Amino acid sequence: MTQAIMFQGTGSDVGKSVLVAGLCRLMARRGLAVRPFKPQNMSNNAVVADDGGEIGRAQWLQALACGVAPSVHMNPVLLKPQTDTGSQIVVHGKVAGVARGADYKRHKPRLMTAVLDSFERMRAEADLVLVEGAGSPAEINLRQGDIANMGFATRAGVPVVLVGDIDRGGVIAALVGTHAILPPEDQAMIVGYLINKFRGDVSLFDDGLAAVTGFTGWPSFGVVPWLAAARRLPAEDSVAVENFGSAGTGHFKVAVPLLGRIANFDDLDPLAAEPDVSVAMVPPGEPIPADADLIVLPGSKSTVSDLRALDANGWRTAIVAHAARGGPVVGLCGGYQMLGRIVRDPLGIEGAPGEAEGLGLLDIETVMAPEKTVRNSRARSVAFDVPLTGYEIHLGETTGPDCARPVAMIDGRPDGASSADGRVFGTYLHGLFDSGPFRQAFLSRFGVAADAADHRSRIVDALDELADGLEAVVDIDGLLAAGRAFKA
Repeated sequence: MTQAIMFQGTGSDVGKSVLVAGLCRLMARRGLAVRPFKPQNMSNNAVVADDGGEIGRAQWLQALACGVAPSVHMNPVLLKPQTDTGSQIVVHGKVAGVARGADYKRHKPRLMTAVLDSFERMRAEADLVLVEGAGSPAEINLRQGDIANMGFATRAGVPVVLVGDIDRGGVIAALVGTHAILPPEDQAMIVGYLINKFRGDVSLFDDGLAAVTGFTGWPSFGVVPWLAAARRLPAEDSVAVENFGSAGTGHFKVAVPLLGRIANFDDLDPLAAEPDVSVAMVPPGEPIPADADLIVLPGSKSTVSDLRALDANGWRTAIVAHAARGGPVVGLCGGYQMLGRIVRDPLGIEGAPGEAEGLGLLDIETVMAPEKTVRNSRARSVAFDVPLTGYEIHLGETTGPDCARPVAMIDGRPDGASSADGRVFGTYLHGLFDSGPFRQAFLSRFGVAADAADHRSRIVDALDELADGLEAVVDIDGLLAAGRAFKA
């Protein structure tokens, strides 16, 4: 039977996604047929899998690390938060409904069936499946009906490696505490642990490793240092967006309002990677910098509510003033919709029925509709006549006079809209700045030098660097041996 190992964390954002991506790359370079799998993901950073439908960005990254096409079966259940208490449920890549947190429990038996079906599909085509948990198994209040962590591991008979984040402090207590509160049947699933994000002299933590093993009986598979390559990989979800940082410290300043329902913010990664560009996420309550050279409105899972947030934070006035001074403004997906005169959601598709006044920077309007556009796209920039490759995930139809000046031609059809002077434009195409030729041509308008390489090549380089780093510090042979020896 194909081997599988699951990585669960002592909490959220301990680095599971990046670790699994790096291990996928490492195992693939050893000649194994590897597949990633995450039973349940909660993220508005979604992409379109090659077999159609949405999956979390992390599983797309892990598939790239494996050298295989991303599939909806790598992330069979995707929850996309659109209110404080409710999420859109995506099953096998397709929208299956909306549920409030309290109501989600009744969906879990059906969802577990979908999860196990997808897991068997992945196992059928692989030598090794690397599974990523969600949140933490220590959330024992969520254990009943769980499909994301120990609920899945026990049903599928998959051994677990527990990951602790030492950078946030208290890692010994987090690991030992997890052991203490897990029921015996869940404790028995764990074959060892990894320490992640260590800074400094690893030998100083030898006593810490001994303490964890003494309390739990679990062996350590290694201490992973803070690997710089991890910052060059797309983040999984909005937990990481508050720490989003630009690699560049250049003079060209890009300001991005941090919307409450921000989605697909990895669209900004290619700009942030440019040495002459600095990208700043503007948190709620903070003003948009007056010296910003470019304002980018990112995607949103709830455009109407995020439009209202522009007013609540004083951002509307700043964005309109920036455009009036001749400053460029770019809108991506939901951000594109915000640039228009009005956004209407009469059926309450993204929340309560209603509408919101747009920024009025483009002569367009958007009406939300039940049909969701989900597709990978090959396109061409109208302004620069260079190829573009990206994807579309959006609700709503946008029309208006400024659509006569499209941003791109996607499979022969026009997409997006531009102002008459071209300084304000928006598009539904995610991945616009991934194209090296487009990014280079766009930034050259402002006298900014940029790399002509496509951003995906940068990601691949980072994955290789990450795999090199993990191979040096993780007991890979011991980890695989523990997985093979495990008896469910």
